[in-house]
Amino acid sequence: MKNYIIELGRYVYSKVKNQKGTLKNRIVNGYSPGGDAQFNIDAAAETAVLEYISEKKEPIVFYTEDGGLKTFGENPQYILIVDPIDGTRPAAAGLEMSCISIALAKYKDNSKIKDIEYAFLMELKTGNYMYGDIFSDFIEFEGYKSELPNLSHGIDIKNMFWSFEFNGHPTKLMIDSYGHLIDESANNGGVFIFNSASYSISRIITGQMDAYVDIGNRLLKDNPELLRDFQKVGNGQVLHLFPYDIAASVFLAKKAGVIITDAYGKSLDETLLTDISFNNQQSCIAASTKELHQHLLEQINWKGSEKNYEGIGMD
Repeated sequence: MKNYIIELGRYVYSKVKNQKGTLKNRIVNGYSPGGDAQFNIDAAAETAVLEYISEKKEPIVFYTEDGGLKTFGENPQYILIVDPIDGTRPAAAGLEMSCISIALAKYKDNSKIKDIEYAFLMELKTGNYMYGDIFSDFIEFEGYKSELPNLSHGIDIKNMFWSFEFNGHPTKLMIDSYGHLIDESANNGGVFIFNSASYSISRIITGQMDAYVDIGNRLLKDNPELLRDFQKVGNGQVLHLFPYDIAASVFLAKKAGVIITDAYGKSLDETLLTDISFNNQQSCIAASTKELHQHLLEQINWKGSEKNYEGIGMD
């Protein structure tokens, strides 16, 4: 199965590498079941996944962002969780912040992140990849100049290089929650928006970033009256971290020693792999050190939604 998912990643990469950054791939071509806009480049990647699985004839259950849950063959033992392009917008623009994300778990009705046995991320811009499984303590990689993992040792917000999420997140709500951290770190550190959870988390593994923050799902769970505010900026849906967004990157981050939890500081292990309802969607705080992770948990303004923010409400 190791060779299976690495070859799948390479196959998808070969099919989409010459399509990145072309104007036609920036045309919205419908929406995923979760409500995320799908561009033409997504369709090419989804087709590549189906082609590969059909050619290999390995009995398998697989879940993709646009295609949902499908079964190929009889008596499958494994389930593939595939985001063919995590970072569609950067990929459509020909930028580097996008990954092919593949996780593989033993197949059962309620497979969770804790059940993942193999994980693979490949950068669509470069073809660089990282891979890990439950049978080894090491991360295998190709294309990176330094050994992986290469975690930074930062502990201070002021000097932090970090990324966060805005897609599907009301901007004012986010700024009320961590705008002060942006102000503190923007000059002496670095503030980035990548629009790809996999790429963001993997940059901590490579040492390019110190942290990644996506707190939308916690804010909604803490303040259910904000449901329509999130739906308003999400094509009528809640667009937080879907399981396929983070399945592979969470596995690899944990193996690398990254401190990665939801925005409550709790493990992501119980996240169901095929449930895309907003109750199963996730928040995430990931950091290269325990100290920085704790500082983020303590210093994000979790009451931001109650301060200077006019929620529309659920009714």
